[in-house]
Amino acid sequence: MAQPEYLRIAADLRRRISEGEWGPGDQIPTLPELHAAYGVSEAPVRAALRMLTNEGLIESRARAGTRVRPRPPVHRIAADRYRTKPGAPSTAFTRDQGIGWSEYRLDKKFEKAEADDELAALFECEPGEELLARHFVFYDNDAPTQMSTSYVRWADVAGTPVADPIHEPWPGGTRAQLATLGIRVTTITESFTAAMPTESEARTLRIGAGVPVLRYTRRHIADTGRVVEVAHPIVRRGDSTIVDFRIELDD
Repeated sequence: MAQPEYLRIAADLRRRISEGEWGPGDQIPTLPELHAAYGVSEAPVRAALRMLTNEGLIESRARAGTRVRPRPPVHRIAADRYRTKPGAPSTAFTRDQGIGWSEYRLDKKFEKAEADDELAALFECEPGEELLARHFVFYDNDAPTQMSTSYVRWADVAGTPVADPIHEPWPGGTRAQLATLGIRVTTITESFTAAMPTESEARTLRIGAGVPVLRYTRRHIADTGRVVEVAHPIVRRGDSTIVDFRIELDD
């Protein structure tokens, strides 16, 4: 069976981009030029460009034409990023990104919620327990890079600065917040999955619908064994995130 024309055109344009014929920021040929070059009608050319846009390879702007999208920098997130660092204010996110405090900002929305069955299982609590849901979008120099919903137990934070979004971002992150409440976190767990983005995730992170995302669930666990925070999910673009683990083995 013959390959559809739009797939053939998309594959050729993808190859030309990957081989460097057009670099990041370069304008690719116009629709009429591509239509003439490939000897097809405009419909398959439009479909091919739409596919590459969804893959995050190209972007179109009014009066600027269609250009190769700049490649995002790759960030490595290490297993020790939650350890307390002396000196300037920081969080796991700023260390992941390699940015200073002044380059970091948050969009935030706080609301009360109740633990559904999934959250109850993660918190190891009864369904219906009152929680504070904290919705965040993390920016690296005004580029939305990560989003998450972090839940803490309402009984732990009600009436404290932790429940007031005015104090975000908080130097030291969640672990430092909980320490002010007398809660000593000694364990953090993370579980990772990969998937295609939802429409909301693609819009918030400004990525194409064809760019995969990395989703993970994090739990802060106190020295008593009690789960005191669940971030579910944390979402990052998958094509620019590397998760690093170092495993020491006994001989």
